[in-house]
Amino acid sequence: MQTIQTAWDFFQNEVLGMKWLNRLIGNIVEACGLDPASRIGGSVQFFFYDVLKIMALLGVLIMMISYIQSYFPPERTRKILGRFHGIGANIIAALLGTVTPFCSCSSIPLFIGFTGAGLPLGVTFSFLISSPMVDLGSLVLLMSIFGWKIALLYVLFGLVIAVAGGTLIEKLHLEGQVEEYIRNGKTIDIPQEQLHYKDRMKFAWGQVVATAKKVFPYVLVGVGVGAWIHNWIPEELIVKLLGDNNPFGVIIATVAGVPMYADIFGTIPIAEALLAKGALLGAVLSFMMGVTTLSLPSMIMLRKAVKPKLLGIFVGVCTLGIILVGYFFNFIAPFIL
Repeated sequence: MQTIQTAWDFFQNEVLGMKWLNRLIGNIVEACGLDPASRIGGSVQFFFYDVLKIMALLGVLIMMISYIQSYFPPERTRKILGRFHGIGANIIAALLGTVTPFCSCSSIPLFIGFTGAGLPLGVTFSFLISSPMVDLGSLVLLMSIFGWKIALLYVLFGLVIAVAGGTLIEKLHLEGQVEEYIRNGKTIDIPQEQLHYKDRMKFAWGQVVATAKKVFPYVLVGVGVGAWIHNWIPEELIVKLLGDNNPFGVIIATVAGVPMYADIFGTIPIAEALLAKGALLGAVLSFMMGVTTLSLPSMIMLRKAVKPKLLGIFVGVCTLGIILVGYFFNFIAPFIL
């Protein structure tokens, strides 16, 4: 058992966490005349380490995920979802969302297409919640920072929010709250193209390049903010706002994430820095969920597809779910992790 634990610790720290890279960059920073323990040197080390780590892991993960995704293009996904009914359809939609590494704004066109194709509204909302909040790539990156237990719980609760939110919206019969041009839309039934291994690898590599181009600016911003928090923001301020002495820390973190726009890869370095400064785990995870699911730009896009009542219910359901998850991690998770 000790051997297994040692092997796992090595995998998590040196492979997923790439701590060797952090030590290497620290040595380089020191060789350049900067002290890694100083604010400037620590910021430089944090920035280059997190950017290189995230982009390296991202490249490998997106290659793997995109190869899997080549079996589930939008039309085939629509057909799969159309075969299920009730809560089972919501579960399948949420699970399919995990193999589509989209940010919230990228998920909305698929949501519109699925809704226009006649899929149940609750099913499409389960997909819309799950797709930006949780995916296979985020699971691995979360494991590299928080460990496998927290990463699995994060993904599990993300799926629970997606299924519960979609089911509730389905029960409320809000189909009339979808804009008419979407309800009356038509879709073309395109046969599934049979791709060979080389075609799928080419598709996967194209997705890596396209995703890297799209994500890289947000990673830079996210890591930059993380470096600033990690080395320049007083620890007392973070603890005061998001620590255990503030019962409203989870709510503050959730609301603070709404004006931002980033996918989970851009929010992880910020979350890492907040946690290191003394923020409670629940507040950190709620912040990540708020950014990825309820960003203001995505809500503006979604308003073009649904009416204010449905948009308000969607935001309310997601916000309540995220806050409950945050408080779970703050008060219950410490006893079971």
